[in-house]
Amino acid sequence: MIDPRLEAVVKAYDVRGLSPEQLDPEMTFALGMAFALETGVATGGTVVIGHDMRDTSPVLAEAFSDGVRTQGGNVIGIGLASTDLLYFASGDLDLPGAMITASHNPAEYNGIKLCRAGAKPIGYDTGLSAIAEKATGFMASPVPADPQGTYEELDALSRYADYLHELVPMPAGRRLKVVADAGNGMAGHTVPSVFAPLNLELTAMYFELDGTFPNHDANPLDHSTLVDLQAKVLETGADIGLAFDGDADRCFVVDERGDVVSPSAITALIASRALITTPGATILHNVITSKAVPEIITENGGTAVRTPVGHSLIKAEMARTGAVFGGEHSGHFYFKDFFLADSGMIAALHVMAALAETEGTVSELMAQYERYVASGEINSTVKDGPAVMETLSQTYGDLPQDRLDGLTVEGDTWWFNVRASNTEPLLRLNVEADTEAEMARVRDEVLAVIRR
Repeated sequence: MIDPRLEAVVKAYDVRGLSPEQLDPEMTFALGMAFALETGVATGGTVVIGHDMRDTSPVLAEAFSDGVRTQGGNVIGIGLASTDLLYFASGDLDLPGAMITASHNPAEYNGIKLCRAGAKPIGYDTGLSAIAEKATGFMASPVPADPQGTYEELDALSRYADYLHELVPMPAGRRLKVVADAGNGMAGHTVPSVFAPLNLELTAMYFELDGTFPNHDANPLDHSTLVDLQAKVLETGADIGLAFDGDADRCFVVDERGDVVSPSAITALIASRALITTPGATILHNVITSKAVPEIITENGGTAVRTPVGHSLIKAEMARTGAVFGGEHSGHFYFKDFFLADSGMIAALHVMAALAETEGTVSELMAQYERYVASGEINSTVKDGPAVMETLSQTYGDLPQDRLDGLTVEGDTWWFNVRASNTEPLLRLNVEADTEAEMARVRDEVLAVIRR
């Protein structure tokens, strides 16, 4: 049995909840103890821990560290970090890791992302439920904080920056004008170190670390948060705009006209670059990426593998297939040579490198990768999601369908996918078609069934 308080915050891929109302230091201490046992670091092993800039993050990081050390585990603290910086430290040091962050969630939330040594993901079915069960026992019978393990601090940022420059060399010559919006999140900590040696002119927006997010939510998936970046790109005549989420593991791109570039197009671009250096490689894409992505992978001699949505699932599939790269339409991009982990920073470097190799614009560069018209993700509150899915399946029963992740239906010139949210009574709809009119027709037709 899992304590109901833990059930409320333990999600499919991480721990997330209001803090300190739901996720407090006492619970985090118990989770640290449980994590030490689950990963085998109790009595002598070591865990690496980082945290973001939220007001509650330092105390939660300390509580988690104390929990690990109470079990006899040692801790390396890297302090302020982006999630991909924590993944780098876990992979580089080959140690289990914990990142205290609520990613793109509003200020009143916090959470914990966990991984095994080598940045291997921990999701609900791959250790998180077991950690919650162990933590339940510790919460029921609290033990005094009497740390046995050691604690040391490590500055991992410079090594991280050097490693990224090795992965994505920037071509000499063209000097780019770049606007980056950190949203007061952790990109304000990592971008300066990564971009400093590059041949670019940087306009920094909201780089001050502030977990209250005074300017806008650090959630570029919500395009309303990109308005300031779009305006600044036009104002400065920049070549490209970059927007990072709160823990800087996702990156969205704005072109020179202020238009948002589809993450599917970025997936196709990076896939094309990967297939130059690793001909014939396997590339992953999830069920809601544009159908242009597998087309372009195949045209460039690669093998396209379609996956469900979700980072734990994608990382596992990358390991199984030996894929060199994987992209999600939500702005997560995964790299084999980055311990199979996701990094918005590496994606940003790839786009800038590709742009610097041309004399053209981002819109011209990306035009070859944007072939179809997409609806974007549309959420609908429903009482009985499975029943609605069955109705949709029957409604389109004469067309090809699959259930890899939710329900995908394919027409001759369009497709749609409907998936259930892991955490809310929502169905998420994505539609893509050859034309705007066809997309709108299918979108409205499917929404009428969902919202009937």
